[in-house]
Parts: sequence; structure tokens; C-alpha cells
Amino acid sequence: MKKIPVAEKTIWGISLIVAPAIMAISSFFWNNGRYDATGGTLVVLDSLFLIPAFMGLFSLVKEKYPRYAAWGQLIAILGCIAGANFGFADFFTHAFNISHQTYLDTLAKYPAASNLLLFQTGPLVPLSLLVLGVVMLRLRAVDTWVAVLVCAGAIMFPLSRIGRNQMLAHASDVLWLVPLAYIGIKMLNGKSAVYSGNTAKI
Repeated sequence: MKKIPVAEKTIWGISLIVAPAIMAISSFFWNNGRYDATGGTLVVLDSLFLIPAFMGLFSLVKEKYPRYAAWGQLIAILGCIAGANFGFADFFTHAFNISHQTYLDTLAKYPAASNLLLFQTGPLVPLSLLVLGVVMLRLRAVDTWVAVLVCAGAIMFPLSRIGRNQMLAHASDVLWLVPLAYIGIKMLNGKSAVYSGNTAKI
């Protein structure tokens, strides 16, 4: 497989640092278990950077699992879009002073669209990271502790958001920030493999 352009790996590396950092910051803008306008905006920006971040992560496994990497990346991007949708929803409900119950009651009138755009596709980001963590661990594509933290963060993320527990949210943010930023720094330093061997080793 041909060498990945430096510019592309640079975007991946930066995004792997920026995406979890923005998510960590956004958790400080919860208001009664919901994001305010600032928090919602940060979630949208986080979703943007998550897309190239996922591209960088999937690049580490596609040499051995090209089919999984192709379909898995598509599923992960769908999750990123759902994340952005949640951010937009939080921004507008706060900006227009819409109560949470009104928000839920209104979405209930459009179950198919709501599930496609929000509720059923939203968990695809942590689920994608969980599977990626397991695959990276199996391939030894990253250090063991990195893959373990990715999996731990993926498990804790939905627990903190569904339960609206801010302390758990901060903990899950750290569990993602540390390993993803570590991989991003490695990529920026040019220490990620260019598929010269069997495994994309960092």
C-alpha cells in the first residue's frame, strides 16, 4: 500500500488531539444535565474533528482488515453526524428556551427521523471506538494501555451521557483524551507506520 501523504496524516494527528479536547471542554457547559448553547456548539465542532480522527484510527487497522476499516469508518462517520445533530439540537433548545419535555414530546411525533438522526445513530461513535480499541489491541497496532483506555472511555461515555452524570462525563472525556491525543502526537511526529509491514504499528 502506498505511503500516506504527510498532509493527510497531519490532519489526522491534529484531529486526534483536538476532537477529544473539545469534548472534554464541552462537558463543562452542562446545565441541568443538558448542554447550553456554548456546549452544543462545541459538540458540533467536536463531531467535525472526529471524522478525520476516525480516518486516522482506521488507517492503523485497514492493512489487516480492509473490509472492516471501510465499513467501520462509514458507520463511525454516521455516528459523528448524529453527534453533530445532538449539538445542534442542544443549541436550538437552549437558544429558543425549549423545555426538555417539549423537546422529547416533539421528537416523539417523528420517531423514524428522530431515531435515524439522533437516538439510534448517536451511540455509533462510542461503539465504533470500542470495536476499534479491541481490534487495535488484537493487532498490537498501538500500545496495550492505549487500546485499553480507548475501550474504557467508549464504555463510560454512554453511561455518563445517558445517566447525565457530569463527573462520569469528565472521567470518560479523560479516558478518551489521553490515548487519542497520544496516538495523534505519534502521528504528528511521523512515528506511525506507512503500511510497510503487516501491521500499522505506533
